[in-house]
Amino acid sequence: MPKMKTHKGAAKRFKAKKNLIKRGSAFRSHILSKFSAKQKQALNSPKYVHKADEKAVRGMLVI
Repeated sequence: MPKMKTHKGAAKRFKAKKNLIKRGSAFRSHILSKFSAKQKQALNSPKYVHKADEKAVRGMLVI
């Protein structure tokens, strides 16, 4: 049986930590002047994949 391959699109978007999968945050690229400082700080905090989607992401990352 051939080896399982990592989904390269998923590998670029997610990083696996000890028991969580880290993901990126939307609305961070440009035109940030409309956001308050508090909103921008919240966007800067780490985000993690929801428990309901974790199994699918782990399958794509072959963890």
